[in-house]
Amino acid sequence: MIGCAALVVAGGSGSRFGDDLPKQYRDLAGRSVISRSLSAFAAHGGIAAVRPVIDPSHRAWYDEATAGLDFPNLLPPVAGGASRQDSVRLGLESLEALAPDIVLIHDAARPLVDGGVIGRTISALGHAPAALPAVAVADTLKRGEGGKVSATVSRDGLWRAQTPQGFRFSEILAAHRRFAGEQMTDDAALAERAALPVMLVVGSENNFKITTEDDLDRAARLIGPGDVRTGFGFDVHRFAPGDAVMLCGVRVPHGASLAGHSDADVGLHALTDALLGAIGAGDIGVHFPPGEARWKGASSDIFLAHANSLLRRQSGVILNVDVTIVCESPRVSPHRAAMTARIAGILGIAEARVSIKGTTTERLGFTGRGEGIAAQAIACVRLPGYL
Repeated sequence: MIGCAALVVAGGSGSRFGDDLPKQYRDLAGRSVISRSLSAFAAHGGIAAVRPVIDPSHRAWYDEATAGLDFPNLLPPVAGGASRQDSVRLGLESLEALAPDIVLIHDAARPLVDGGVIGRTISALGHAPAALPAVAVADTLKRGEGGKVSATVSRDGLWRAQTPQGFRFSEILAAHRRFAGEQMTDDAALAERAALPVMLVVGSENNFKITTEDDLDRAARLIGPGDVRTGFGFDVHRFAPGDAVMLCGVRVPHGASLAGHSDADVGLHALTDALLGAIGAGDIGVHFPPGEARWKGASSDIFLAHANSLLRRQSGVILNVDVTIVCESPRVSPHRAAMTARIAGILGIAEARVSIKGTTTERLGFTGRGEGIAAQAIACVRLPGYL
């Protein structure tokens, strides 16, 4: 049994959006819409499990759009149904074995939901079986007929419903099963149909649903450039007896190996420190103390993946990384493509965002004397900064 689960519904085709790619998989300021929605819940301390619900034919889009998301409470997606209501019911049934006390149901197309809205909805469920974030209608409402205004409608007591809508799990699951086939406008309407009182909580103007290109542009403006940061990393390892060195995740044949507690991959070590530095998370030794036996001989992709997961948990995105290997030998250029692909794969980013270079010190210093290899790396990242 768990406390609160979140269901993020992303099964729509986005036909009103006018694009073959459904809106939930579109790019929004460097990250997909669905990635931002999932991260908002997975990063919230009150959410024990997050379940995406998708159209099974969209699985390749989903995998690409969520590559790099590393949250222990993010569950694999489940297939939705023919309608949103069917998708929600199937999502709820997939959570039944976890037996959550309460559940939040959210539209993936609302990527700017914030922790305040999520927290208020959870809190309201301590006082009512259902909770609905909403914003009071501020504009004057008109009823139109034949292209002309036929009446002015009072806005008193009118609210614009949002998600996540919260419910006591067993009651909303029972309601979905009982009224399957009766299409409702949202889950709160279904709760009303089941005679469950629905409490209003304060929503947010920024928690709007992306339906058109204008909505996508508005969301991008709200996110803005975010907080762009740069981190620098440097590492050195001396040569030791052996027949190959690990460089940027690739085994490179050589007349020696590199000495170190792990696999001594100077490229990945420098890049790990660069990512950690960009987010103010210390250095590689803080997270992986060199004296600990469990890291002896460890593959350095573990270190880089960990730094990347810390960045992702802050909803950050990598803009680019640049690694320079400093040595007289081995030559880097024959292995550059493999190194680029390896780093891109570990970080879940496009290869175009990865640069690998090799240089020498003109036989000066310890690298020039062939005593070891050095590497330096720069990582540029963007952390969220929407209003």
